[in-house]
Amino acid sequence: MAKITKKEALDYHEFPRRGKIEVVPTKPYATQKDLSMAYTPGVAQPCLEIHANPDDIYRYTSKGNLVAVISNGTAVLGLGNIGAGAGKPVMEGKGLLFKIFADIDVFDIEIDEMDTEKIIQTIKNISPTFGGINLEDIKAPECFEIENRLKAELDIPVMHDDQHGTAIISSAGLLNALELAEKNIGDVKMVINGAGAAAVSCCRLYIKLGLNPANVVMLDSKGVINSARKDLNESKREFMTPRDVHTLEEAMVGADVFVGLSVADVLTPDMLRTMADKPIVFAMANPNPEIEYQKALDSRPDIILATGRSDYPNQINNVLGFPFIFRGALDVRATKINDEMKIAACYALSQLAKEPVPEEVNLAYQTHNLVYGPTYFIPKPLDPRLITSIAPAVAKAAMDSGVAKTPIKDWDAYNDELSKRLGLGSPIVRQIKSRAKKNPKRVVFSEADHYRMLKAAEIVISEGLAIPILLGNERRIRRIIEENELELEGVEIIDPESFEEDERRAQFAEIFFAKRKRRGVSYSSAKDKMLQRSYFAPMLVETGYADAMVSGIKKNYPETIRPALEVIGKRPGDSLVSGMYIMNTKKGPLFFADTTVNLNPTVDDLVAITLQTVRAVQVFQIEPRVALLSYSNFGSIKAAIPEKTSQAVAQLHRDYPELIVDGEMQANFALNNEILKENFPFSKLVNNPANILIFPYLTAGNIAYKLLQELGSCDAIGPILNGMNKAVHVLHIDASVTEIVNMVTIAVLDAQEVASRK
Repeated sequence: MAKITKKEALDYHEFPRRGKIEVVPTKPYATQKDLSMAYTPGVAQPCLEIHANPDDIYRYTSKGNLVAVISNGTAVLGLGNIGAGAGKPVMEGKGLLFKIFADIDVFDIEIDEMDTEKIIQTIKNISPTFGGINLEDIKAPECFEIENRLKAELDIPVMHDDQHGTAIISSAGLLNALELAEKNIGDVKMVINGAGAAAVSCCRLYIKLGLNPANVVMLDSKGVINSARKDLNESKREFMTPRDVHTLEEAMVGADVFVGLSVADVLTPDMLRTMADKPIVFAMANPNPEIEYQKALDSRPDIILATGRSDYPNQINNVLGFPFIFRGALDVRATKINDEMKIAACYALSQLAKEPVPEEVNLAYQTHNLVYGPTYFIPKPLDPRLITSIAPAVAKAAMDSGVAKTPIKDWDAYNDELSKRLGLGSPIVRQIKSRAKKNPKRVVFSEADHYRMLKAAEIVISEGLAIPILLGNERRIRRIIEENELELEGVEIIDPESFEEDERRAQFAEIFFAKRKRRGVSYSSAKDKMLQRSYFAPMLVETGYADAMVSGIKKNYPETIRPALEVIGKRPGDSLVSGMYIMNTKKGPLFFADTTVNLNPTVDDLVAITLQTVRAVQVFQIEPRVALLSYSNFGSIKAAIPEKTSQAVAQLHRDYPELIVDGEMQANFALNNEILKENFPFSKLVNNPANILIFPYLTAGNIAYKLLQELGSCDAIGPILNGMNKAVHVLHIDASVTEIVNMVTIAVLDAQEVASRK
């Protein structure tokens, strides 16, 4: 992690707008009627409804998605008691994290008060505003009483994140670290250095997970907490050890686990060397851990190590917990956050670390392939799966433990809602993945000796989207799998050049020769072509051994299409094949064609491309609304391209009157109903904008989709090949893992459609 200067940090908080959060209206406010609805007189109606039925506050206000982040500034990060006002930047930061990770709205509230009773009363008085309370940076032991009282006296979830956030995240890490070390939680000896709010909560949760309290030695700044100490408060007395140890050095001898919630550099290499085999060390002091990271590794090569820092592996970071715990609690209107919910979050987080990591996470952390093991046993904060892993687990635990007022009935719909909250893939991506999972098909990865292809194969297996067949040099494929620790055991690998494939190659050559013998192909050349994956892969599909194929990550587009056309050919009745991109915009998907195949289509070609694209869009269960584009509107300019496009539209109107299609027209009129209605009210598209854009020639379509993609206006899925007799899809050179996964999913849907035609 790059060093952050003081000026950079201050500028970030001051410019261009002071602070880190703002209030954004969620309702229209442009007209007088809007304002009358927002305030008086319209606002009286929900007020009366809530007065008659208090639970209606969740229907008519933001309470159900609003959390208060509250502090009195007495224990701010590692800065200590700096006061309520000085702690406000931290509370605003917490609000930002709630919003970006879980779409939860926040008001940060800083209370300038030290008296515990007054703090409790203040929070109780303002609690009707909120659906949940996140206590933050309040020092021990006051924080224990404040949280316990509020949990008992309020009917909304309350959590002191300094305690429970650290406990939940470190517990998930501990479970996995123990698994990697092949140790049982009930048997291990643990040293906890630190006895503040976080340390106490961590130890309590570890015990609930099976840790033997007799095996714990806890230390504070004055030494080991034992019965000889007369200066212990109630929370510390809970953890007095019966062992005859008095110093950290003594406690570390034979210890299996060290948990540091204290200060930098208290743990020495010599202490590490006295620990048991495969020692587990969670050095969580911030910004500097109890022992420097590299020093710990050098001292004990067998160490399993985590810290609180983002620039080292295995960061114990509270952002892995609190946004998603509150998300699940709010979504079932839980009356509290109980131990069952915390343990559910812990296990969900633990399990997530064992699943294949999305490539976007690898890219975000500039690593090649994160794999469960000593350097990755806690998920990364930017993992998009956190919300759909933890929030449902917490919500279900709330329901099972009887604290949920509005139980979830449809878990698939709930997961879909969670994804929508953060824009984790557009609805169409979720739809195609859902449909692919219902009937996965066998898909040939024809360039499997490439890391990104193999990573994509791992993901489609993990998500249940397809059954990969890996095509390429087997030795090279297995080496890449081993080097990157990919989970592809049992996946079929076919090497077209191997002796094992002699019989199949001969069979394929016979079939290909029969197809192409009067098109310049000799039997000898047919046999040669079957050594090439670009021919062998489509032959696997043509003969029914596989249902679909994806290829092209290392070859130009035409080099991949040509063999597939020769082997499989066009769909019966289709005069051509065409290329389509799905552009995922904030307003919904747009389908662009032809963007990749036909250079300068004729009138008949434009009609064929339109019909192919309509058929493809119907597979996604979307009503096609087609605009044939030009630089002219309905004959406003007389020239070859507008005339060609106009003739194609006329032919479509004549032969397919039920189809919603119009043109020739400019792109802004196709997508903007208001200007279309004002200027051309006769258009078939006047009621709703187009979702299919047909370009008059390839240059225009190619430029359009690449411009939108590069400017970040939308994500592009493609190129999708329409018009083939079987499911063949071509990647663009250097496609990302996500793009490959999307194309495999499209190929599965295409193969499902092909199967339905039989």
